Amino acid sequence: MDLDDALRTALSSRYEIERELGQGGMAVVYLARDLRHRRHVALKVLRPELATALGSERFLQEIAISARLVHPNILPLHDSGEAAGYLYYVMPYVEGPTLRQRLERERQLPIDDALNIVRQVASALDYAHAHAVVHRDVKPDNVLLVDGHVLVADFGLAKALSSAASTPLTEHGLVVGTPAYMSPEQCGGGGAVDARSDIYSLACAAFEMIAGVTPFRAPDARTIIVRQMANEPPSVCAQRDSCPPALDDVLRRALAKLPADRYQRAGDFATALTAAAAGGAPLTPQSSARVRDRARRARRWTTAAAVGLAAVAAGWLISQRTLGAKSALDRSTYVVFPFRHA
Repeated sequence: MDLDDALRTALSSRYEIERELGQGGMAVVYLARDLRHRRHVALKVLRPELATALGSERFLQEIAISARLVHPNILPLHDSGEAAGYLYYVMPYVEGPTLRQRLERERQLPIDDALNIVRQVASALDYAHAHAVVHRDVKPDNVLLVDGHVLVADFGLAKALSSAASTPLTEHGLVVGTPAYMSPEQCGGGGAVDARSDIYSLACAAFEMIAGVTPFRAPDARTIIVRQMANEPPSVCAQRDSCPPALDDVLRRALAKLPADRYQRAGDFATALTAAAAGGAPLTPQSSARVRDRARRARRWTTAAAVGLAAVAAGWLISQRTLGAKSALDRSTYVVFPFRHA
């Protein structure tokens, strides 16, 4: 997306745009200079077609919620607004890689490093959840790494995108997220999404840090969504010989299809994962009967997912035409249609 001259002019009294830093499915990120405070910032500009669909008033109201979050592991929001028809928000510019960039370089992280990242992300999530804020798009791309310190970015953005506007987006029950990290309830789009959805997403990221791959993967987003809803998670230790076996029980619980079967706090998940890696028993270990129950639920989910796959396919095509998404799968945030099961 080329930065419109009108936007540069509208922001010129406050921000000087220097260069593009990157693009995602929903926004383009620019390095800018905050002229008032004489500092560099990251200025995220929503894609014009999405901004038009959303409208500005409630989007800005929702995104401003994240400005109230003050925590060592949360990247703060400096500013947000509308200029020349564009919606934008401003965060500190962090000179450090994202977790995604580190995974692309290393694929599998040392387990101690993975645990350290999980603990810090979990601390940020517990704080946000205590303030009634659900992230809804926890993924490696939104985790910044600065000399061993972790910052979680984009709190409030997914909530704003999914619920801020009275547009066809909400009329169709569309949900926003990244398929490889979306919880089953988020994939379905019909039920409430709460803190336990973020815990599921964090577990997907933890699985990837240890195994080098996400738990549910496929060549296209539609199939990933079906597998998130229908398939039991694989063994993380099958992907890595050095993995302490007890990690499997912890991750399988965090990746349970039903929110009630997961850890109820992100911190509890991080504590259990750390204990399992150290050779201790995970918190509330799964019994064999519970495993059998999960298998029966998975079979029911599989049937429902097969019925809904056609609806997902149709919704995917419509959402691509609406938002101008690329046909090839990438790791960006997507807007997808939900499907129901009886």
